[in-house]
Amino acid sequence: MAHYVTVDIGGTAIKHGLADETGTFKTQGSRPTLAREEGAAGIVHKVVEIVGDYQKQVAEDGLTVKGVAISTAGIVEPGPDGRIRYAGEHFPGYSGVCLGSLVREACHLPCHVENDTNAAALGEFWLGAAKGARSAFMVTVGTGIGGAFLQDGKIWHGAGSSAGELGFLRLHGSLKLLEEAASARTMVEEAAISHNVSPAELKGETVFAWASKGDADAVNAIEHLVDTLSEGLAAVCCLLNPELIVLGGGIMAQSEYLRPRFTQRLEELVVPAMRDCTRLAFAELGNNAGMLGALYALLHEEK
Repeated sequence: MAHYVTVDIGGTAIKHGLADETGTFKTQGSRPTLAREEGAAGIVHKVVEIVGDYQKQVAEDGLTVKGVAISTAGIVEPGPDGRIRYAGEHFPGYSGVCLGSLVREACHLPCHVENDTNAAALGEFWLGAAKGARSAFMVTVGTGIGGAFLQDGKIWHGAGSSAGELGFLRLHGSLKLLEEAASARTMVEEAAISHNVSPAELKGETVFAWASKGDADAVNAIEHLVDTLSEGLAAVCCLLNPELIVLGGGIMAQSEYLRPRFTQRLEELVVPAMRDCTRLAFAELGNNAGMLGALYALLHEEK
C-alpha cells in the first residue's frame, strides 16, 4: 500500500504524519513552527527535513513515500506551485513563497499544498462530518476564524483564492472583523478579565467548565461568541444556502453545550425558507482534519 507524508503548518506547531491512501496514520508527530524566529526559510527547511526523515523510515521497511500533502495557514493559490498568496504578520516572509515547488524539487516527490481550512473541509468531506454532503461550509474557530465552501467535493477557491474567508467579514455597525470579536481567543480573554487571571493561563475548556457550573461571566463570554459568530453563519445561510455547516476548531469539541445555542440563534436570525434545509454539524476529525484533507486533494490530483 502507498504511503504519503502529511503536514499541517500552523502558527504554533507543524504537525506531521505518515498515512496510507485510506487516511490511516502509521505514525504522527509535531515540532514548533517558530515562524517569527526563523521566517519562511525555516518553515520550508522543516518540511523538507520532516519528509526526508519519513523517507528514511519507510526505506528501512523496503517501502517508499509516494507524495507530500501539505495543509498550511495563509491564502494558497491553486496550482502546482503551491504559492502562498498571502500570510499574516505571524508568518514573516511567507507571502509569495512557492511552497509546493520548493518541496517537490527538494524531495523529488509529488506535492500538493492547500489552505488549512480548505483542507479541513476536504478532510471532513472524505472521512468526517461532511461525508456525502453535496454542499458544505466549514468554519474553524481558534485564534482566528477560517471558512471554506465545498460544492460536490471540490473547494470553491474564488477569483483571488480567498473565497469563504468568514473571519474577514465586518460586523454591522462596527469596524471589527468577525474573527476579532468571535474567536476562541476573544472568548478566553473576556473570561480571563472577569476572573482577574491572565489569558495566557486560561484554556477554553476551563471557561466551559465554569459555565457548566453556572458561572455567569463564563456563560456571558460563551454567549457573546455564539451570538457574534452566528451573524457570520447567518450570512452563509443566506448567501450560499449550503446543505451543511460544519463547525470545527478546539472549542467546538464542546458540541453538547454549543449545539442548542447555535441552533436557536440561527433560527432567530435566518428566515425558515433559507434555514430549514441547512444542517448544523460539528467536526469529527479533530487536529487530523487538515492533514487528511490535504492528502485527499493530493490523491485526487494524482488521479
